[in-house]
Amino acid sequence: MIVGIETGGTKVVCGAVDEARPRELVDEVRFPTTTPEETIGRINAFVADVEQRGEVRALGVASFGPVNVEPGAARYGYVTGTPKQGWSHTDLLGGIALAARVPTVMLADVGSAAVGEQRWGAGAGLDRVAYATIGTGIGVGLVVGGRLLHGNGYPELGHILVRKHPDDDFEGVCPFHGDCLEGLASGPAVLARWGADASSFSDDVRDARLDVLAFYLAQLAATTSYAVGVQRFVLGGGVMSSPGLLDAVRRRLPQVSGGPGAGHADSLDADDFLVAPGLGGHSGLLGAVVAALDLLER
Repeated sequence: MIVGIETGGTKVVCGAVDEARPRELVDEVRFPTTTPEETIGRINAFVADVEQRGEVRALGVASFGPVNVEPGAARYGYVTGTPKQGWSHTDLLGGIALAARVPTVMLADVGSAAVGEQRWGAGAGLDRVAYATIGTGIGVGLVVGGRLLHGNGYPELGHILVRKHPDDDFEGVCPFHGDCLEGLASGPAVLARWGADASSFSDDVRDARLDVLAFYLAQLAATTSYAVGVQRFVLGGGVMSSPGLLDAVRRRLPQVSGGPGAGHADSLDADDFLVAPGLGGHSGLLGAVVAALDLLER
């Protein structure tokens, strides 16, 4: 069997698959992310239970971050300077006992989601896929040439600088940059600006507020396409659960990009460029499984 672990800022998802049917979870548990000691203890308990039922041959771990993902680099597998209380400089990978016994790969959570969506989800069959999570923070995972493009500290597209919407005078909530993308369009930014989450907007203000968010997210999609020519851009995360937001981003994109003939990659103008996750809430977990399987094959 293959074990996948996805640790998030609020919850952890652990799963196991049979190598013969790797897209089908044979076991899954979810629990809150609490202290490192308690959370890692529960991960180890899940693994021990799986090992009672069969041999585990590889492990994939996807984590909230920042997280060190470069094997051989200092503090590989550590969660580093995270705002998550109690988790800064936590040796996550070193605390998972299975990692010392089987081939193991470490990913950032959003990178893992990109891997899952490119292999088995909304980007299946494509060479260049981006996955963005729009939630407590904003992050982008990139699969380019069929391989995950990542390292310690990059990509970090959530902090790109964007043009302000003409009707938006909000200063932003990012403690480092103020009105960067994350400072303007993340879940905390939505709440600080309007006093409600994006799924709770009343009908009389919904369209105007969604247009503000869409303006910023369209800039993210365009910038990513300009840089690496992604063929599909998957938008996930809690903020994207707001009804109508994905369609609002689609409407804004040609205005931001200049539309056909502006000199960018043709895929940016395709009707299916912006999509919802094909794997639902399992993009990150199944991406960790994919990465572990690929490690075994190598």
